[in-house]
Amino acid sequence: MSEKKTVFMSIGADVIHGGHMEIIHQAAGLGELTVGVLTDEVVASYKRRPLLTCEERMKIVSGLKGVAQVVQQDEIGYAAPLRALRPDYVVHGDDWREGFQKPVREECLALLAEYGGQLVEFPYSHNDEYDRLEAAARAQASIPDLRRGRLKWLIDRKGLITCMEAHNGLTGLIAEKTAVMEKGEVRQFDGMWVSSLCDSTTKGKPDIELVDFSSRMNTINEIMEVTTKPMILDGDTGGLTEHFVYTVRTLERIGVSAVIIEDKIGLKRNSLFGTEANQQQDSVENFCHKISAGKRALKTSEFMIVARIESLILEQGMEDALTRAFAYVEAGAGGIMIHSRRKEPDEIFEFCRRFRERDRDTVLVIVPTSFNSVTEEEWKERGVNVVIYANHLIRSGYPAMQKTAETILRCRRAKEADEAYCMPIKEILTLIPEE
Repeated sequence: MSEKKTVFMSIGADVIHGGHMEIIHQAAGLGELTVGVLTDEVVASYKRRPLLTCEERMKIVSGLKGVAQVVQQDEIGYAAPLRALRPDYVVHGDDWREGFQKPVREECLALLAEYGGQLVEFPYSHNDEYDRLEAAARAQASIPDLRRGRLKWLIDRKGLITCMEAHNGLTGLIAEKTAVMEKGEVRQFDGMWVSSLCDSTTKGKPDIELVDFSSRMNTINEIMEVTTKPMILDGDTGGLTEHFVYTVRTLERIGVSAVIIEDKIGLKRNSLFGTEANQQQDSVENFCHKISAGKRALKTSEFMIVARIESLILEQGMEDALTRAFAYVEAGAGGIMIHSRRKEPDEIFEFCRRFRERDRDTVLVIVPTSFNSVTEEEWKERGVNVVIYANHLIRSGYPAMQKTAETILRCRRAKEADEAYCMPIKEILTLIPEE
């Protein structure tokens, strides 16, 4: 009697529908079926935070008819399970022949070739039931009470997360949906940064806190309406302490995950002007009072107040920056953001090292606009938790729009501009969700 064949398939299993049941049935028909259930971190990397934990999803899958064994799968690629299990067959739908999963398929084929395994692909059929379930899951993920805590959840599990700036609904969708496959891993931005600079610029206003909070709330709501990822708000100086308390309450209530406020007073000027502009740093005592007042106003433990230190920008020195950092944490700041105008990252590296010598837990945030040569992996090694790409969509969008306008003027028609700078309108429409 011949030995029974072994089969492996991978699944997220956050939403299980008829299509999943059918392919499991077909896979089990080939032999003894082991199912790899993707971890929460893996599912979140290419889709969204799963509604159920990995442990809960593994229990559900283990109870399905035809499943002999369930294993936890720690990456979207197949290297670990295939080398451990060496199954005779790997089963998947044929939809991964194109799109972001194509490199995963190619890797899987190479691994199977190492020992003579076989890939079995069943025809993929679109499932309206899945679309309805996924739409319901996305709607639930956008609920403020679920969205707010997602930032801390991601930091706890990944160590370092990335945020892309968004200044309207369209850029929010870009930050939400853009993904690349790299070395068997899906890479996406983990959250969004709503910058006062970008918000002001899109309205044609200077970045001096001229755009009032009501207008900024309109931007926040516009982005939140079409996205699910956590949001960090640039709160400038936070304004008067009495006003900041109400700002914190509002942001917490609507599902924003964090606000970053900088320790300056007076008319706000963009930090990159440094000492070229008349900028005054707040006293440690006063800024600590503002942080503490905001902290006392919170109703949950999920919302974060992050203190942005301007000491290096204003050339007040490393000791001043560190003194402020530890004082702000003592006052209740859940995170510290350190900034610099220098292109070399040396002083940021020093701050991170010395801060982490005394404080291993407080969230550390950077905005590498000037010192942009350091990779995310290097920042993680130095104890950084959040990397914010603070203005790149607006900075890249403006020159493209300007070139388009100039080309139309020169050519007296749109053909050249369409060919050089414009994506098909159908591609833009596919980015917009249909409710």
